[in-house]
Amino acid sequence: MRVVILGAGGRDFHDFNTAFRGNPDYDVVAFTATQIPDIAGRRYPPELAGPGYPEGIPIVDEGELPRLIAEREVDEVVFSYSDVSHERVMHLASLALACGAGFRLLSPQATMLPAEAPVVAVCAVRSGAGKSPTSRAIAGILKGWGHRVVVVRHPMPYGDLRSAVQRFATYDDLDRYHCTIEEREEYEPHLEQGTVVYAGVDYGRILDEAQQEADIVLWDGGNNDFPFYRPDVLLVVADPLRAGDETRYHPGETCLRMADAVLVNKVDAATPAQVEAVIAAAHTANPGATLLRAASPVTVDRPEVIADKRVLVIEDGPTTTHGGVPAGAGYRAALQHGATPVDPRPYAVGSLADTYRAYPNVGPVLPAMGYSERQRADLRSTIEATPCDAVVVATPIDLRRLLAFTKPSVRATYRVEVQGAPSLEDVLARFRP
Repeated sequence: MRVVILGAGGRDFHDFNTAFRGNPDYDVVAFTATQIPDIAGRRYPPELAGPGYPEGIPIVDEGELPRLIAEREVDEVVFSYSDVSHERVMHLASLALACGAGFRLLSPQATMLPAEAPVVAVCAVRSGAGKSPTSRAIAGILKGWGHRVVVVRHPMPYGDLRSAVQRFATYDDLDRYHCTIEEREEYEPHLEQGTVVYAGVDYGRILDEAQQEADIVLWDGGNNDFPFYRPDVLLVVADPLRAGDETRYHPGETCLRMADAVLVNKVDAATPAQVEAVIAAAHTANPGATLLRAASPVTVDRPEVIADKRVLVIEDGPTTTHGGVPAGAGYRAALQHGATPVDPRPYAVGSLADTYRAYPNVGPVLPAMGYSERQRADLRSTIEATPCDAVVVATPIDLRRLLAFTKPSVRATYRVEVQGAPSLEDVLARFRP
């Protein structure tokens, strides 16, 4: 059976590794790519693809799907990426069916690998809900109880696809693997807490290595995807600022229905009606899940720099692009301190202008897109071109260490604060010494 796997440089490779690699009944003729720049045109390397793929597997733009189905006589299209509306998934299914191919989604049970060590997984119903600060809070609790915790991060293979296993213990490791801004945003905050992070492409090999140095493996999810490892505890973060999305996006609804606990984040920024709407949806979809509420307070390191000033707000890239958040914590911090955000869209340069065209949902903020040197140069040029008095950097890492822009700037950071009971400690009680 000839197969095309629809992907975005992450789950698609894992699905291939777990369901198709070494299986003589299937011939995967191509991966497709979307969401992430500069993935199309590359190849999944033969050393990872295994027997039957001496030249690897080509990665082509998703727009090539009809041609691929026709020219390669494709029997089945497998959907393997995340944070996509149910409607979009079915449009792709309809396209595949109309072109003569079947359409399939692989189940969590078919792709989640069993671990010897206990696994705590943090996932979400949408990108930007607050998985990363929640993961760090959980790591702190478990380490405080004396456990050796290793984080395994959902794949971000934007560099060398031959890096089957990557281990990050120091900042030098970030340079060694030539990490993009997006990768650094996910890995560096864990390193600041002294937690080792694994990532890469082959998550079977990653698990083998990670659990050798861990009492507990902490799965730090990407987008709204479900875990690659079978969890002992699955906590799913929901965002009331996008109330209703928890049952409108794939595979976030799957995560919600699988969850042991649902953390409703950002209750300090949402309205009570939005919070209650998400709680009601969670209870309907998964009445047995434990429900937690959490605030996501934002702190600015030098608020006097932006008070009553015109500011450019830089937000996390994936959250504001395919995550669908027009403006995030940085924008909220600017308003809290009396600043006036300046719309950078008219001043966007090169690939940043392309980003705004591709994601018209992005509001008057600058997504921190840095998948390549060209994008980082365009990001820096856009910062310099935007007429403002100061810059609010609200990315998970301090972007100023990577981009040498000249304007005064402040750092906006945010954390998760669970309110009342139950607590994160209650959800993790089985691991309490």
